[in-house]
Amino acid sequence: MAKSKTPVTAAIRQLRQARIDFSEYLYDYVEHGGAAHAANELRLEANHVIKTLVFSDERDSAYLMLMHGDLEVSAKNLARQLDCKSLGASTPQAALKHTGYLVGGISPFGTRKGLAVAVESSILDLPQIFINGGKRGFLVGLPPQTLVDLLQPELVSVAIKP
Repeated sequence: MAKSKTPVTAAIRQLRQARIDFSEYLYDYVEHGGAAHAANELRLEANHVIKTLVFSDERDSAYLMLMHGDLEVSAKNLARQLDCKSLGASTPQAALKHTGYLVGGISPFGTRKGLAVAVESSILDLPQIFINGGKRGFLVGLPPQTLVDLLQPELVSVAIKP
């Protein structure tokens, strides 16, 4: 059974401060369940659940990558589009250091450090997205344009099917 109290995270504080309307969704978090588990628990399309991934380049600079829950990221193509020599997934410890969030609860909003953000361009075609609210087992629903308005991301096309 999902928890009933909505957490107030740095992400929620940023959304409220920006006067963004959003809906809140709590679900039972499962280690390594990912976007597929969240979508299943909340009866959402996995393609509309957006995962926030942390990548690091050759200089150890961190980037956030927002991707559909049912797709994966081509790190090689992402590096090319962000003009990096190479990119790799950050360790959970590095992700926590850069974002202030635990893996499984990483939100692109309210991060500890201001990070460059890349968004799979097709996400902006969705009517609504569901993205982590800054805590494991907690998503927020909002229009995808919010990503552009608040994060000023680079739009990329790096999705691959798993």
